[in-house]
Amino acid sequence: MLMTDPGLWTARYRTVRGHTLALAAPLSAEDCGAQSMPDASPVKWHLAHTTWFFETFILEALEPGFAPFHPAFRVLFNSYYNGVGAKHPRPKRGLLTRPSLDEVKAYRANVDERIVALLGSLADGAARERLAALLTLGVEHEQQHQELILTDVKHLLAQSALWPAYLERALPAAPASPLDWLPVEGGVVTIGHDGDGFCFDNELPRHRQFVEPFALASRLVTNGEFLAFIEAGGYTTPALWLAEGWDWACAQGLRQPLYWQRDDAGNWYEFTLAGLQPLDPHRPVTHVSLFEADAYAHWAGARLPTEGEWECAARAYGALPGDVPAFAHPGELADAGALRQLFGHCWQWTASSYAPYPGFKPAAGAIGEYNGKFMVNQYVLRGSSCATPAGHARVSYRNFFPAAAQWQFTGIRLAR
Repeated sequence: MLMTDPGLWTARYRTVRGHTLALAAPLSAEDCGAQSMPDASPVKWHLAHTTWFFETFILEALEPGFAPFHPAFRVLFNSYYNGVGAKHPRPKRGLLTRPSLDEVKAYRANVDERIVALLGSLADGAARERLAALLTLGVEHEQQHQELILTDVKHLLAQSALWPAYLERALPAAPASPLDWLPVEGGVVTIGHDGDGFCFDNELPRHRQFVEPFALASRLVTNGEFLAFIEAGGYTTPALWLAEGWDWACAQGLRQPLYWQRDDAGNWYEFTLAGLQPLDPHRPVTHVSLFEADAYAHWAGARLPTEGEWECAARAYGALPGDVPAFAHPGELADAGALRQLFGHCWQWTASSYAPYPGFKPAAGAIGEYNGKFMVNQYVLRGSSCATPAGHARVSYRNFFPAAAQWQFTGIRLAR
């Protein structure tokens, strides 16, 4: 059921919008304007695009006498909505020195004021229901960009030999628990969103799948375990790799995960949001591509789970996300049941291509471009990461990226 009370919505809206600004607070204007690669975006662009979303899909549709904050922003901060109109090229977002960071913050403040005013002006009825639905999508969309801000900032800061830290300190990991294999009976199972609370359209409709009996690893693969794969020649053994993954790794001269490096004495380090740190063998390995995850699974005598298996196991063992705080100490996370580290650590690659569920129907209009048109050449990830905002994850959530993507907090859970 949608929340339609204006007071409750105002509080939620301001909380989510305020958190985005808080994520940008440790950064300089120079940090916020730079773009480290085409797949990443400047923080300033994220701040503006999330605001553009509310202006374009809510104010333009529902505000009496609507006038844009700046007509050019409709193009500059459109991401991929072809139904809205022209877009600034994604690889060139870092060239947008204008508007300034201060002007983008003024844009946010203006739209926030107008959204809150609109909340207070609409009477009960269809208009308020429509506003509530769009606001729900808008704040969930903004939370996705909060995670992207952190992953994009990490990639940006990693380009500097200064190894600058975003966080003041690194949190040590608790010792890794033994890896157990948890049996799942399988059979005809039901996956997809159960109708309780918000979901994105790609989580629907709820449907049946047949799953063969299988076992899922009780925890994620650690840095120490992945280091053993490296030392055993994992990156130089073509038989472990998918053909496209082998070509990709060879073309880059890849010998370790993104953000790992080794000094002349043979000591391993990892660049983190707290700067360059000695490699912690207990932490889950992160920033690995599907290609690397699949190669490790073959080396370990296992495989990656399908998304149906992952969700089936999560429901069978009663594992729920809860409100996992970003950057929480792993020992502070209370994963229910015998399955651990499903949420709040890193997104987990599955062997499932990102495709529509049977009966999937995108929404009408430009808002329907949110997920459906990306259902090609991508793989599904499940769970959530240390950068996922509290309360944003759920068992049915379907994240998705191309097989070569590394800059997100992506990790490995094995199946067999």
